[in-house]
Amino acid sequence: MRYEAVIFDLDGVIADTAKFHYEAWKKIAEELGIYFDEKINESLKGVSRMESLEILLKQSEKEYSQEQKNYFASKKNDYFKSMIQKITPGDILPGSIELIKILKRYNVKLAVASASRNANTVLENLGIKSEFDYIVDAAKIVNVKPDPEIFLAAAENLGVEPKKCVGIEDSVAGIEAIKRAGMFAIGIGDPTILKKADMVLEDLRYTQKIVKLVIGE
Repeated sequence: MRYEAVIFDLDGVIADTAKFHYEAWKKIAEELGIYFDEKINESLKGVSRMESLEILLKQSEKEYSQEQKNYFASKKNDYFKSMIQKITPGDILPGSIELIKILKRYNVKLAVASASRNANTVLENLGIKSEFDYIVDAAKIVNVKPDPEIFLAAAENLGVEPKKCVGIEDSVAGIEAIKRAGMFAIGIGDPTILKKADMVLEDLRYTQKIVKLVIGE
């Protein structure tokens, strides 16, 4: 089977922006006096900002009003936006550019389905925004991952049936969203964590393996 589209997550798949999310959440946790580590951060991957904050606040015995939650979610985003101003093409993860260029040569449609509302800014700073046929506006997505809405929106705007799409994610929630959308799921990371993925790779340097899958060789 030949697939017609590849839909990428952004953070931790195309670019090393996950570290900025971690640092921004860590600053918020420190301000709130809440314990925060890499393991807790793992549970925030692929999850919306407000939902991530709720996960963080579970570590606290205090009760927070919706106004306070909105404040801290906004402050986290301010930290993150400040950090990503320093992002450059040097933060693109290995294999990403090569894979994108080869897929385009085969006329495979490309999209980005990131939960981040800063995806356009990140892609612009990386210098690769123009490589994609469609970038989902996370602000217009009602149901966050693991709901398939964001991937289905990408497929619809590309004009490709979900079953003819490949989704690439590095989070459990993202992989589940891809599968629920009826797409082939490639996980980037630890196979013991991304168990529901159809294929798990360490990173996008396995370019030929992905290309062969997509073009049906």
